[in-house]
Order: sequence, then C-alpha cells, then structure tokens
Amino acid sequence: MVRRLLQFILFGLFIITESAGATLQDPIKIACVGNSITYGSGVANKDKNAFPAQLQSILGNPYEVKNFGVSGCTLLKLGDKPYWETEAYSNALKFNADIVFIKLGTNDSKLQNRVHIDQFEADYIELINSFRKENNKARIVLLLPVPAFTTDTTGIWNNVIKNKITPLTRSVAYKTNSEVLDLYQLFIDQPGLLPDMVHPSSLGATLIAKRLYETVVQKEIVPIDFSKSNDVKVLETSNFYGYPLTNFEFKGASCKIVRPKKVAPGAPWVLRARFWGHEPQTDIALLERGFHIAYCDVANLFGGPEAMKRWDEFYKLMTQTGLSKKVVLEGMSRGGLIIYNWADKNPEKVACVYADAPVLDGKSWPGGLGKGMGSSSDWEAFKKVYSLKTEKDIHNFKGNPIHKIKAIAKGGYPMMHVCGAADDVVPIDENTKLFETGINAQGGTIEVIYKEGIGHHPHSLENPNPIVDFILRATDQKLNFATILAPSAEYRSAAGWNEGKDWWAQANDIDSLCLASKEIDLLLIGNSITQGWGGKRPNVTYAPGKEAADIYFKDLNWISAGISGDRSEQILYRLNNGNYETAQPKVVVLAIGVNNFGENTAAEITSGIQKVLEVTKEKFPTSTKIMLFGPLPTGLDPNSDRREKYNKIHSLIKGFGDDKNVFYHNVISDFADGKGFLRADLYSQDGIHLLPEGYKIWAKYIQEHINLTK
Repeated sequence: MVRRLLQFILFGLFIITESAGATLQDPIKIACVGNSITYGSGVANKDKNAFPAQLQSILGNPYEVKNFGVSGCTLLKLGDKPYWETEAYSNALKFNADIVFIKLGTNDSKLQNRVHIDQFEADYIELINSFRKENNKARIVLLLPVPAFTTDTTGIWNNVIKNKITPLTRSVAYKTNSEVLDLYQLFIDQPGLLPDMVHPSSLGATLIAKRLYETVVQKEIVPIDFSKSNDVKVLETSNFYGYPLTNFEFKGASCKIVRPKKVAPGAPWVLRARFWGHEPQTDIALLERGFHIAYCDVANLFGGPEAMKRWDEFYKLMTQTGLSKKVVLEGMSRGGLIIYNWADKNPEKVACVYADAPVLDGKSWPGGLGKGMGSSSDWEAFKKVYSLKTEKDIHNFKGNPIHKIKAIAKGGYPMMHVCGAADDVVPIDENTKLFETGINAQGGTIEVIYKEGIGHHPHSLENPNPIVDFILRATDQKLNFATILAPSAEYRSAAGWNEGKDWWAQANDIDSLCLASKEIDLLLIGNSITQGWGGKRPNVTYAPGKEAADIYFKDLNWISAGISGDRSEQILYRLNNGNYETAQPKVVVLAIGVNNFGENTAAEITSGIQKVLEVTKEKFPTSTKIMLFGPLPTGLDPNSDRREKYNKIHSLIKGFGDDKNVFYHNVISDFADGKGFLRADLYSQDGIHLLPEGYKIWAKYIQEHINLTK
C-alpha cells in the first residue's frame, strides 16, 4: 500500500503529451481566450503585436494561434459583460483547440462585478469543462491577471485581483487539474510596461508571449520505475497555489512534496530548508516549469549531524523514485546552515544553491557575537547540537559554512545569494560578503543580489525571475531566446523613427531596399548602432553616422539593415523572413549582441551570434564575405560588468572566423584609450552608442578592410 501511495505522490501526473489532439499532418491549434489584454487594447499595431500574434510569430509552423479576446469581458456569468455571451466564445469552442490559454478575471474586480465573486470559481470550472467537452485532451492553461496599478477602487482594483481573483483561479487550477501561469509576478516590478496602469504595452505583450512560448514547447518525461520505502506514512494532500501538495512522514520526520502539472525532462527538483511556504514565488515559478518542490523538516538542528542524516535519507528516497540525482538546494535564513553543510559533504549531488539572507556562521547568528543581536535561546540550542560546552569549544569550532569556503568552492556548483544590504539580524559582513569574497578567491561561482535599504525581511524578490533563471541555467532547463526567431514589438519615437512608425515598418523598409537593389557592395546588419548610418531609409530620423558614411562609403552601394533595439533573435527573424539575399551583397557586416546583454549570459549571446552567422552563410552565396564584429565595444570602464561580458563574448566568437568567408573583428583598441576606457569623443555616456566621430573610426575601419575580404 505504501509503495502505491508514494508512487501516486511523486508520479501520479507523469503522462506523455505530444500537443494534445494533433497529428503530424494537422496544425497544433492554440486558442487565446480573454479580455482586452488578450485582444490587444493599448498595444501599438495589435494585429502584429498583441500577445497571441507575437506567440504565433515565435512558434511558426505547425502551430495555429487564434485570438479570441474581447475587451471588457468578465468570467462571471452575472458580470456586466460576460464572455459567455460573446461570438468570440462560440468561435473559440468551434476552433476545437489543442491548447487553450484563458486570461480572464481583471474586469471581474470592478465594483459592479465583485459583488458576484462567490460565483467566480464555479463559473470558471464550467468554462474549462466547456472546452474539454469539445476536446477532452486539450491542455487548459489559466493565466493569472497582471497587476493593476490604478488607484480607483470602484474600477479594476488590484487589491481584488491579488487577494480574491488570483487565489480563486489557483483553486480552480487545483480542482480541475489545469495548468496555471503567474503573470502577476512577471509584471509586479515593471509598471512601465503597463502605460495606462492596466494594459500591457507591445513590449509587455512580448513578455507574455515569451512565457506562453515556454509553456507550449515545454516537454515532459514518461513514467519512471522506482522502489518504495515502508517508512513513508501519507498524511494528507492539499492545494499549494494550484498544485497538489502531499504531507507525509518519513522515518519520523515531517516531509512535503509538491508535484508539477508537467514534469520536466530529467525530473529536476528543489530541496527546501526551513520556512515552508514563506515567500513562495520562486517555488511556484519552478513548479510551472516542471520542478518538484520537496521539504524534509530539520528545524532546530542547525545543520548538525542529525539534520545531515535526515537529508541523506530523504535524498535517497527522492532519487530512488526517479527524481534527478542532482538537487537544487534552497535555504532561507538559518536554512543556510543545512544547505551548505550538506552540499559540502555531497558536492556531486548538488545542481546549484539558492541561499536567501543565509546564516553562514553560528557565532554571528544565533550567537550574536558580532554585529547582530543574536538569539539567546537558539544559541543555547545551537551549542547543544554541536556539543559546544566551553568558550574554548566555541573558539575552536569550525563546523559552519563560513569555515568550509575552500571545499564548497571546489564543489563546482553555482551559487546565488539574495540578501538585504541593511540586514541587522544576519549581518552580511559576517556572512554573505565574507563568504562571497572567499568563494571568488577560491575560484568558485557565486552571484549575489544585494537589496539596498532592506533588512532581513522580506526574503526573495517580488519578481523571482533572476532567481528562477539562475536555477534553470544550472539545471539545463533554460530556453535561450537569443537563438529563437522572434520579431520585435518596439514602438517608440526615441528609437529614431518617424512618428507612428514601428519595428514592422522599419523591417519592411529594409526589405524593400534589398528587393530593389542588385549586387550591392555592402549590407550592414545590426541594431540601433547600425541604424545610425542612415542611408536611404525613409523612416529613420536620426543618423549620427551620416557624415562618416558620406566620407568613407561614398564610392560604395550600401544598405543599412539596422533596427533600434534589435537582439540576435530579431535579426534571425529578419534574415529568415526577409529578402536580404536578393541584394546580392559583396560584403555583409554583422554587428549584433549588445541588446542581449541585459537578459542573456555571455554563453547565450554567443550561441545567438553563432546562429545568426550560420543563417547568414546559408542565405547568402559563398561569394559574399562576412565581417563579424559581434557586439561593438561597450562599457565605458574596462572593469565594468558590461566590459567583462563583452570580453567574454569575444573570447568565444573569435574562433568563428575562417579568413575565407567569415572575417572576425574585435575593434576595442580602436575605440579605447591606453588604459582601456572608451574614448569620450567617440562614445555617448551610455557606453553603447557611437557619436559622429566614433562612426568615422568605424567607417574607416570597414572601408579599409573591405578590400582585405575580397
């Protein structure tokens, strides 16, 4: 019986799902059901930039995405504009989708609708069942409403969205076994992406489309054979933010496990230490992506021998079920003691460590022997755990993570700490800062986010994306959007475009120039820096490189194919969907990657550049020579993080040149002074964009090297 119960706990939802209901010949149908945010209200060029349209562009074939959004609609049948009564709802049912994304609830927070909120859950379940009646294999994915930053409590009100609509939606997801995606946390720290405080902009729609893309392409694993332990005693199963949580006892310890709706390949999992359910946003985001979240209680054991023994046994139990042999360790506050002590003894079993305001030295906390206030009762318990009876014992004690830095660094697993810079409970100078310095000195890998002005609480981040991305990368679960073809949703006059023109207009202008040209000398492909050459582009209003082009490109037939804001993924999209090859350029200049710096690692950016280079070589004949610049020099200070990433990227892409068809160039020496600082007469203060004199340096360099590529 125990064997069957544990099988249900851990793997009851392991199923194989090729996109439900589709065959190799049929398109995979995706219905986007919702209100004005789905429809695209407030989005510039909504037919191209509403999130369903962007999702279609990124997915491509064999997917067919349809927008069934209607502005102002409620989920509530008794609401002022029920979605149930719309033609879009009827059409969505007839579409017989394989995947249904439902984004409703925002308008239900209005005063006239919230009086019927007690019907919200029942109506939502009925809506889900209506789609399952049409296709019982359909994936149903509930999208939590984005936050509303409005102040009018009679209209759309965030308090109701957060505290009523969101919990009810998660309850529905649990009861109907539907998937659920948290868009609320995705936007909570980015009000600028909601210009009217309610509706995402075109770039906000991009954020949603990318998150949905991850969900659509997410794979899951088949059932796994495993053995069971007679020491497991199942207690109860309940709802953990829309996911099934099972409480059980294992060898006398209180344990928990939360199962995802779809289990990611490799069966990744998190072992959380202490404070179960506190600031759960990271755990929830990982559940969405197919991680199990597990807990084995080691309270008041301070990472000592008994705690280590419990975790050894629990780890064995979890991995025998088929969960990954490498676990993500998560510890808040005193949880830092157990995660690092266990990692020190089991480095080969650790995928990565996420520590949040962690205790790393018991003498700092609970001892209070430094700057912190300590805790006398916990200090007595700590001393008892480690048999510290005298002052000499305390002085000689080396059982804290802070004493094991060398061994921990050699473990080879990446670490991330999130800490309040003003923490006076677990002072960072005695814990994380000291630890960080030591890890770096020993060649370990650690990233620390210091929250200025924040004390020991609150833990985590409102938007957990930096933590989630760190864990996804460490477990090989991260999608690299730098390599995925995607158009841009840029729409802003500051981009150097004519008023009212967007990215699509710029892309069409470039395509028209290429179609109208034959055997040109030079095609420059890139972002705003390349756009700055100007040329014959009718909708480019700012061209700081015009004078340089007039001087150095005067004898050349050339086209600037740069668009402000473009990343490698936009250039991939343009190359694949445009007609650049019809211009038959003799030389192509690729200057790309700098706009990926904020979101992507150096390795991810390198992969994006590599894919762009591969597509360029495929699209153009072998007679076309390629000058590969990658990102142009960036980072005013040679010791800045930006310059460090630039140097790393160039160390990785320099091997892409073959001096036959591809010619690699690193022009840092042309733009920096003798000490490595970017020259103020060549660069703007952002350390990215060139001034007119900078364009002259670059234009002269290109002109001189064109002959060398022939």
